[in-house]
Amino acid sequence: MVERVGRLFLAVALTEELRHALAAHLAATLLDPKIPGKVVPPANWHITLRFLGQVTELEHERLLHKLAAAALGGPFELGFDGLGAFPRPRAATVVWLGITGGADRLTELAAAVEEAVVAAGMMAEERPFHPHLTLARVRPPEDVRGLVKGTPPFPMGLAVEEVTVY
Repeated sequence: MVERVGRLFLAVALTEELRHALAAHLAATLLDPKIPGKVVPPANWHITLRFLGQVTELEHERLLHKLAAAALGGPFELGFDGLGAFPRPRAATVVWLGITGGADRLTELAAAVEEAVVAAGMMAEERPFHPHLTLARVRPPEDVRGLVKGTPPFPMGLAVEEVTVY
């Protein structure tokens, strides 16, 4: 029998200070009293580099080995923007916080992580990486243009120093 580790993903973790500051920023600046849909609790906020889904124990071990050997680059700073939505604000299914400063470095980190995932024997990701922090999943889709336009950029930054396996 193949033992499953569980649903895994690779991400950049947020500091507690940043989580609290972002929650306060959103509470103070949202035009609408709340973000629509199923809001991700602040304790679960992170920046996903690669979602893996169900992973076996052997896949997990291979992945950790490949990540340890990967050239992930050195530490860098991220800066944040305002809100955005997938696939578009007029019919949003995901509301997110954008990343501006350091987005290129984050994309490079995601590419290095992807190489490690594929080297560990897992399927390649078909969708391109888009740097963001998911705040809510919206079903059915909603028009969030007012929310996106009315929320100012988040002024704090984040030092990225490691990749976390969740």
